[in-house]
Amino acid sequence: MNPVPNKPKPWSQRQRLLATLNGQTPDRFAFVTRLETWYKSHTRSNTLPPRFQDMTLQEVHQAVGVGQLKFMTPYALKLRRVEVLASFEGEPFFQEYEPTIENFPGMWDLVSTEKAGETIIELRTPVGSLRLRHAMLPEGVYHGTDPYLKEHLIKDSNDLTVVEYILERVEYVPQYDKIRAEQERLGEIAFVVPLLHRIPFQQVLLEYFGEMHLFYNLHDNPNQVQRLLRLLDTQMMEFIDQLKDFDWPYVEFPDNLHGMMTNPRLFSQYCRSDLQKYTDHLHRQGKKVGSHTDGNVKPLLKLLAESGLDVCESFSPYPLTECTFEEAWRAWSKGPLIWGGIPTPILEETTPESEFRKYIDQIFNLVHIKPIIFGVVDLFLRHNSIERVEYIARCIETNPL
Repeated sequence: MNPVPNKPKPWSQRQRLLATLNGQTPDRFAFVTRLETWYKSHTRSNTLPPRFQDMTLQEVHQAVGVGQLKFMTPYALKLRRVEVLASFEGEPFFQEYEPTIENFPGMWDLVSTEKAGETIIELRTPVGSLRLRHAMLPEGVYHGTDPYLKEHLIKDSNDLTVVEYILERVEYVPQYDKIRAEQERLGEIAFVVPLLHRIPFQQVLLEYFGEMHLFYNLHDNPNQVQRLLRLLDTQMMEFIDQLKDFDWPYVEFPDNLHGMMTNPRLFSQYCRSDLQKYTDHLHRQGKKVGSHTDGNVKPLLKLLAESGLDVCESFSPYPLTECTFEEAWRAWSKGPLIWGGIPTPILEETTPESEFRKYIDQIFNLVHIKPIIFGVVDLFLRHNSIERVEYIARCIETNPL
């Protein structure tokens, strides 16, 4: 009797993702995503489905059959000659001179996601002070989502002077071992993505000024905005140079691009050449580069194809945005690679099962000729169906490449 040949062992999600990033063909599509918001929400309200009770987030990913995406920061910043004070609902809880902060300027390190209320953070320097306010709503705690930035750092020209003072003195603190240790802890089911700062324009838009205040300042005080952009660009290049000592296959800008806010004119003027420069330097280090593009990128499809990016992560197609999957697939035939593509509305019970399966079938009919990393975008939420995620995972496993 002839022996039965050994069945090839399936690749891990991490192996599939790395092969896809490197232009190779894995055994099956990678499906690497975040279930954290869904998990946190149901854990906090003790409503996890019985089969997931007492499971860790990692164990839930294993049970569902999808890879775990974990974002981390590869470096922190030591804020020289700065004192940071923080209070929650008027009660002080943090005060430190020259602290090391992972998420400057957002200061998310100090903002609780576990309880509703307002966090106020003050940064005191010899040339003046800055203030941030973050708000966490009760529904945010319930649904496992993050606080929102209620007050940005820059309100007037004096604030801009203080920001420049801080930026000119920050020190880069590598955290490479922390990322390596977390990848080792999570194992082959997961992929840890190191997040850099946003590119300069997205920083001033989302973190320093806020949308409307920036647009007014671009008109009224363009020279001041340009000076800050140049300073952030210089800083970004210094940080990228430091990353040459960090051997990691992929890094990402958490840009949260939206083509209605960072429109084609602004992207062409402030973003495209910066991205081309940054990706060029990171490519020389042997790293692939992505951007978190979870907004409506339909107006930016052509420009993103010219940006130098290898990946558009969290690409969020219709019906989450007006950009269809097919439009991006055609526009990015030569790159960037799509990571995402499964919009959360189709995972809601209000979407009939037949429509959900039709959507998935249409995607699979398209993508068999070009690589993709599947993911649920932007966040897998409390009211989304975990069974539909399992269905997609089964479709992937039963369709080898």
